[in-house]
Amino acid sequence: LQAFRKFLPMFDRVLVERLAAETMTKGGIMIPEKSQAKVLQAAVVAVGPGSTNKDGKVTPVCVKVGDKVLLPEYGGTKVVLDDKDYFLFRDGDILGKYVE
Repeated sequence: LQAFRKFLPMFDRVLVERLAAETMTKGGIMIPEKSQAKVLQAAVVAVGPGSTNKDGKVTPVCVKVGDKVLLPEYGGTKVVLDDKDYFLFRDGDILGKYVE
């Protein structure tokens, strides 16, 4: 959590950590790394304050820290903090939020 004190996304950007890829099938068969599907699920680790609309009012980001979200297959900016990979997406690029 220390990395996020050093990094705050700007405007409507959201910093996420992709969840780990499935390495085993439900039947217990190991999946080779190059056959693993790209993980589209991620956990939100930091959010910006939101974007400013034409009236000057701030529109807050739709997700909060700790949310699990669905990412688009492509896009995002890779950010390395403390030797870990994170990705920066605009709030509008996040496809959905998983609810408990």
